[in-house]
Amino acid sequence: MKYTKKDLGSYNLHIIKTDKFKTVTVKVIFHSPIVKKEITMRNVLSDILLQSSENYPSKRDLIIKSEELYAADLYNSTDRIGNYIMTSFTLQVLNDKYTEEGNLNKAVEFLKEILFNPDIENNSFKEENLSLVKNNCEVALSTIKEDPVDYTIIRLNEAYDKDSPISYRLVGYKEDLDNINTSDLYNYYNKMIEKDYVDIFVVGDIDEKEILSTIKANFKFRKIKKQGIPYELSIKQPRKRRLIAREKVIASQSKLAIACPLKKMTKYEKDYPLVLANIIFGGTSDSKLFKEVREKNSLCYAIYSTLSKLDNVVVIKAGIDKENFEKTVKIITEVLHQVKKGKFTDKEISMAKEIYNTSIENIEENPHRIISEYLSEEITGLDPYKDRLEKMNKVTKKDIKKALNKINMDTIFLLEGDLK
Repeated sequence: MKYTKKDLGSYNLHIIKTDKFKTVTVKVIFHSPIVKKEITMRNVLSDILLQSSENYPSKRDLIIKSEELYAADLYNSTDRIGNYIMTSFTLQVLNDKYTEEGNLNKAVEFLKEILFNPDIENNSFKEENLSLVKNNCEVALSTIKEDPVDYTIIRLNEAYDKDSPISYRLVGYKEDLDNINTSDLYNYYNKMIEKDYVDIFVVGDIDEKEILSTIKANFKFRKIKKQGIPYELSIKQPRKRRLIAREKVIASQSKLAIACPLKKMTKYEKDYPLVLANIIFGGTSDSKLFKEVREKNSLCYAIYSTLSKLDNVVVIKAGIDKENFEKTVKIITEVLHQVKKGKFTDKEISMAKEIYNTSIENIEENPHRIISEYLSEEITGLDPYKDRLEKMNKVTKKDIKKALNKINMDTIFLLEGDLK
């Protein structure tokens, strides 16, 4: 696999040449500092662009064109990465060797059509398209509680720091949806095209010179942009006393989530010892949390922790019976206290390193993992993933213990299931 980055002034092009896949994946990522009032507008915009375009005036026309391109797959997504919102448009198409010469170029031109030639009349999006997208967004907003795991994290983050981007609901807000109109949406589209940072990733068995020429011919942004604010959220000062928040829902099971802010760390601590610390503490089914809370005490259906370095937080998630809430929190507290004292073995460290190494070795098996990896390196300044293997293997128990002592339990949220 060969990686090449091209600075094209108004955007960066990342070319990853690999013969592992029959497809070529092209991903265009728009980055912008996140603004709470604009989240819903951005969701509507990304969806409406996939409803039609100037030359394909209906969803049916877009589908037909996709089929003509040998079932090319085109979809969008929106994510928050620290202080930024990222809207992505991904094209996945069979390599020309499995279709016909020039199919990739046609597919890239189709992606260009979607992004740069929206279906506009009188400097506005069409009302019928907006109504359809708004209806879909309204359904998503009204069913937000139907995924209790996601909803628990939303509510935890709102309790944890209501003024931080970590608390923003990426699904959007009903009051903002109601206020979106066709002309404001078009103005926001122009703002995104003009001001957002852009990264374009291409992964597949491709000729570097040809794809560079194709991308340059189809993607022309007028302005050179500079990063405004850092991606990493500011470090939150832990509360003197833990905050416990609850919400009742009609369900047989309860969901527990705990936000654990991180004390200030060096970049090395975040990239290496902290990663192993999380694996040992709660990152897998062999973790301390899993063994103590689930296997030894049978207090939960599942329990694990996730690390978000740009948010400076570790989040613990568990499915429990509401009667076990206090005991579960008590044991989680004890487990964290024990690992902070260094009560984990060399064998557990070795296993954590093996898990990390396997994860790194599997990056090249999926084009989306590859893009995510290089994007992370771009945003956070991570060492190249192959270099990280050697550095991770040198992490000591002392390093891990030091990282664990920079994790503090702060906010506890219980989505309390009750069938009454």
